[in-house]
Amino acid sequence: MASYQIVTDSTSDLTPKLVEELQVEVIPMEFILGDEVYHNFPDAREMSSKEFYARLRAGEMSKTNQINTVTFVETFEPFLQRGLDVLYIGFSSSLSGTYNRALEAIAQLKKKYPQRRVVPVDSLAVSMGEGLLVYYAALKQQAGASIDEAAEWVSVHRYSLSQYFTVDDLNHLKRGGRVSGTAAFFGTMLGIKPVLHVDNEGHLIPVEKVRGRRQSLAALVKHMGKTAQ
Repeated sequence: MASYQIVTDSTSDLTPKLVEELQVEVIPMEFILGDEVYHNFPDAREMSSKEFYARLRAGEMSKTNQINTVTFVETFEPFLQRGLDVLYIGFSSSLSGTYNRALEAIAQLKKKYPQRRVVPVDSLAVSMGEGLLVYYAALKQQAGASIDEAAEWVSVHRYSLSQYFTVDDLNHLKRGGRVSGTAAFFGTMLGIKPVLHVDNEGHLIPVEKVRGRRQSLAALVKHMGKTAQ
């Protein structure tokens, strides 16, 4: 295997099994629920998805923190000390400042380890889109691709992703500042379900509004049919 370590964020939503099989390092994002700060580890060791969503449905509000510069330094540095380079595939910089914190860490480490490299790639994606890029980068690595070849593959193919999704509860978008309280209230009354898309610049944009859960899922299938190759 090529001598570099692939690192990503937990926003890539890789399963514990895939993390182990691909031998990637996943940095957990922080989220706040109630008065406690939790870390979103792939194995959900601090809180299960079931508990998290149950508490949201009960009316609690969750906020997230960026991965800070210190955490990136602490994650990257052990690999550099072992003589490995690092390929970091990060959460869309258009949706979070996390990627920029990684760049700050890389600048610090470059001075300390001039013979080693940390190569960053902005996935311009989130969730399974980001995870898919990490997955294929790891397969490239296992097949012998160099760090530059793997980084180039991700940089090119991030524009081939088709990321559409819908939500069943507008209140979650309201809490995240994506829709106004008024829009959430009337949308809920009318059964409106938005279809959203992550564009090629990594922005989250609404593309369609339909009525009812079934129609929203049908809309996803429609968009998949238009974009699948």
